[in-house]
Amino acid sequence: MQKSGSWFSMGETRIGQGRDAAKRYLQENPETADKLEADIRRNFDKLMSNQSRIAAKAAGRSGFSRSAPKKLKEVTGEQEIRFSTGMHELDRVLGGGGVRGSLILVGGAPGIGKSTLLLQICAYLGKTLRILYVSGEESEKQIKLRADRLGVQSDNLYVLSETCLGDVLESVEEEKPDVLIVDSIQTLYNDALDSPAGSISQVKDCTMALMQLAKGQGITVFVIGHVNKEGSIAGPKVLEHMVDCVLYFEGDRHMTYRILRAAKNRFGATNEIGVFEMLDAGLREVENPSEMLLSGRPADASGTCVTCVMEGARPVLAEVQALLAPCAGARPMRSSNGFDYNRASMLLAVLEKRGSLKVSQCDAYLNIIGGLTLDEPAADLAAVVAIASSYLDKPVPGTMAAVGEVGLSGEIRSITHMEQRLSEVRRLGFTQCMVPAHKIKDLKSPAGLELLPVANISGALRLLAQGK
Repeated sequence: MQKSGSWFSMGETRIGQGRDAAKRYLQENPETADKLEADIRRNFDKLMSNQSRIAAKAAGRSGFSRSAPKKLKEVTGEQEIRFSTGMHELDRVLGGGGVRGSLILVGGAPGIGKSTLLLQICAYLGKTLRILYVSGEESEKQIKLRADRLGVQSDNLYVLSETCLGDVLESVEEEKPDVLIVDSIQTLYNDALDSPAGSISQVKDCTMALMQLAKGQGITVFVIGHVNKEGSIAGPKVLEHMVDCVLYFEGDRHMTYRILRAAKNRFGATNEIGVFEMLDAGLREVENPSEMLLSGRPADASGTCVTCVMEGARPVLAEVQALLAPCAGARPMRSSNGFDYNRASMLLAVLEKRGSLKVSQCDAYLNIIGGLTLDEPAADLAAVVAIASSYLDKPVPGTMAAVGEVGLSGEIRSITHMEQRLSEVRRLGFTQCMVPAHKIKDLKSPAGLELLPVANISGALRLLAQGK
């Protein structure tokens, strides 16, 4: 088929002027239409763009071939599609382990430990699976040095230093790995696109090709992505919608503890966390994060209170610290780290209005220890107690915790999973816990834990003043 101006022709046969005329001609001449279709099918690969050819190769498809729909009841689940990564904390965040044919995005700031985590799991996965580790940031020798430092040795681990998407896909076709690791997606590029590596179009296109690879050939693909200053994956937001799982590595690169959080998981619960400690020999799993987050807690110091939050299905104790100091300027300072700024401002206003504490005349700082981010209202009561403790310079008893939501009228409201939270509080050695008063009758207190019911923040302040 050729086009000259508005005329369509096939060989020496002029089909028609314009698309509509050409369609009518083909409808009226089925033999010509059949011949045209046969030519297209025969030369399909030649007619495809380089970008489309790469996508078809990634999905393991050629020509117009496609998979046929199946009845749901005919789909068998005999083959186990989950597998362990060898790290219990990572398995927890993934919902029980990796899933064959899934695309997993691991994001985080540079130097946080993303590459270390994925290289470490290769030692366990390499016992039963074939792995291809592709790096666009390190040479094969550099990967070898890091693997030796981490103690990663496997005959089933293959490394490739490459940034061209087409060459990566050809290596996948040759090696036929069970697991593919790409470090990082910002270094990968498709030479069919006229844009540099790391651009929005390149990141989106390369991710799409890797998704087709995972779904078409059943390969589990781990993709590392760096985050920008706002904490999002550097690239289009749609990238997070394309993948099956989005895991974020959080924490200060200058501190030892790291938190792996699931922001999206098609195969398990979201907001699950895994806790790791960064050592010289790599990442070490922290099986008891509550104990870790409370380690080094000061004794008899004002402005600190412990609460219990739910991270997925896991209860975790966290220390809320507050510091109030006389305002030195015309406008008081407000700072919040690991606690929502707007919610912290709301709690300060409630304390001012309902608790009669002149906090508006003070600089206020709120901090969550260990790099944890508290995003549920269960931490409200502990934050209020910590702020009041700092303002009054009255230490909270070291054996007391607080769990509950604070409303605008100063009331203490109940939250979910109370019994799980209380069990974790008691397990860590606490003997008292402030809880919402109207739910006290429905709660079963663990042995050795005294429940202190409070109906509003005035009741919480009275308990604080009494030293309970």
